[in-house]
Amino acid sequence: MKKLLTATALVGFAAINAASAADLALKAPPPAPVYSWTGFYIGANVGYSWGKAKSDYDDPNFGAFGGGTPVPPSFNPLSQKLDGVIGGGQIGYNWQVDKSWVLGLEADIQGSGERGRASFSDPYSVGTDCDIFCSTVSGTMKVALDWFGTARARVGVLVTPTTMLYGTGGLAFGGINASGTITDACFSGAPPACTPGSWGFNNTTIKLGWTAGAGVEGVVPNTTNWTWKLEYLYLDLGSVSGTGYEAGVGGDFGPLPYTWSARVTDNILRVGANYHFH
Repeated sequence: MKKLLTATALVGFAAINAASAADLALKAPPPAPVYSWTGFYIGANVGYSWGKAKSDYDDPNFGAFGGGTPVPPSFNPLSQKLDGVIGGGQIGYNWQVDKSWVLGLEADIQGSGERGRASFSDPYSVGTDCDIFCSTVSGTMKVALDWFGTARARVGVLVTPTTMLYGTGGLAFGGINASGTITDACFSGAPPACTPGSWGFNNTTIKLGWTAGAGVEGVVPNTTNWTWKLEYLYLDLGSVSGTGYEAGVGGDFGPLPYTWSARVTDNILRVGANYHFH
């Protein structure tokens, strides 16, 4: 009798365990946590920039001495390539609106090795057929983008919970240095109507402009706080300009004014990493 009761108990216990196992098998595993993009982040980036400066040197005195007609410089505009390595850091904040959209604000500051130069040479005459004098004005104009930064809005769409494509745009600002050295050879004629001379300018200023671009950002595998990004930006910082006075040329005509300008645009491609404070 005892053996029968023991066997019955064992069978019942096995049946209960089997039912419990079946119930557990039918229950779905808990869902994986959904990644959230909301929060502050800080990061660094490095990249390359290919920009352009369009420079003008305008001297209304070419050919104007002795009642002559001013001759516009034929070398305008000059074009300088502003190519160089860039690097810096960024800080921002994201708001994840729903499972598909992310809004954000981002600011960055960049050091830049972008430098460009262009040379020119332009003959001109004073009087008819050089009856007063003939000359050639030549020189070199340099433009450098020493640093720049942006303050932008971002609108992103999540192609996966951890990968975002985004567009971005806003303000741009940067430190521009423009300089030039000019020489008037004055190779035919006699002083004081014709006096060789050299002059130049050097100007550093901060300009405000605009920027727009796009990028992709994704969570680094097996992490929750780190993301990588690839980004393109176009910058337009507008124009810098100034005035000055020639030296030497003109003799008795006294100091003669000139003007210069340089318009700076830039293309940026950079990679970076962000640390997110969730």
